[in-house]
Amino acid sequence: MILKKLISYITFRRQDGPQTSYLRMMHGINRISILMFLMAIIVMFVKFCK
Repeated sequence: MILKKLISYITFRRQDGPQTSYLRMMHGINRISILMFLMAIIVMFVKFCK
């Protein structure tokens, strides 16, 4: 359930309800931070496995 919601959030699927420009910008920044976090986890995992 949570993983499905996270994937739909990252893949820019339409959210329910009205959105203001500030809310859209906040969601964009959140997507960028989630993607950067996942990239950092992957890099740490690769370095750890070497």
